[in-house]
Amino acid sequence: MDNIKLAAIDIGSNAARLQISNVLYVNDKVSFKKVEYVRFPLRLGHDVFNFGALTPESEARTTKLMQCYKLLMELHEVQGYMACATSAMRESANGAEVVARIEAQTGIKINVIDGSKEAELINNVVVHALDDAQYIHIDVGGGSTELTIYCEREKIASKSFKIGSVRLLEGKETKGAWQKMEKWIEDNVTFSEPISAVGTGGNISKLFNLVNKSSSNSTTLVEIERMRNYIASFSQDDRVNQLRLNADRADVIVPAADIYMSVMKAAGATSILVPDLGLKDGIIQLVYDSL
Repeated sequence: MDNIKLAAIDIGSNAARLQISNVLYVNDKVSFKKVEYVRFPLRLGHDVFNFGALTPESEARTTKLMQCYKLLMELHEVQGYMACATSAMRESANGAEVVARIEAQTGIKINVIDGSKEAELINNVVVHALDDAQYIHIDVGGGSTELTIYCEREKIASKSFKIGSVRLLEGKETKGAWQKMEKWIEDNVTFSEPISAVGTGGNISKLFNLVNKSSSNSTTLVEIERMRNYIASFSQDDRVNQLRLNADRADVIVPAADIYMSVMKAAGATSILVPDLGLKDGIIQLVYDSL
């Protein structure tokens, strides 16, 4: 089998991403090499967390974007793909109708997945980056945060919480959500064993790139907190112009950092591993397995 290309579309509460990857075979081992990556800030969470539904404007932009992604997949001669939508689309009162209309217009079928499926897809790829120690995996999206605890590369517990970067930015986090998350951590972490964090999501990747790293793929809670406070000291305009952050990253990166830091503190983790993986990689793995 030569030059198979697969694609993943991840429609989040903040941005929608298309990743196209080549399937590589080395000594009977399969891996994926990213050949195309496009991210566009749709901000569906802004509509849903404020008004409970997607506006016609957001639907029109999402439809246009799916048309673009479809053309890119055709140009790359992609042999299999899957599109998944997460928190904003699943909470939107008109999500099902919007998804049906987008499929009718573009031919792209969007699967609206729940928090546990989202966590499972990410876990399937993140687990390969771990050793046998205890880890708490933190995946922060625009609308939700998925937490998973691992020990000896086995999933011990997993839960999705309605706390996300866009949701916090809009002041729309669910009442008692922080307490529920802290209680869950308290009930599921083995505090007698050392624990490290694993972070996935665009915001932790950006924070990690901004931090002066001491090793190839991990940093400390102290460094994340230092960088969070540094970014917070800039205005939105200065974050864009001086720190060169995208506008849709500049406003959510501080609330996202607060979620990562809160979880790490509650779990007693002082270091965080940041593998360059996310939902899109889990989707590509699933597409490959189904082929």
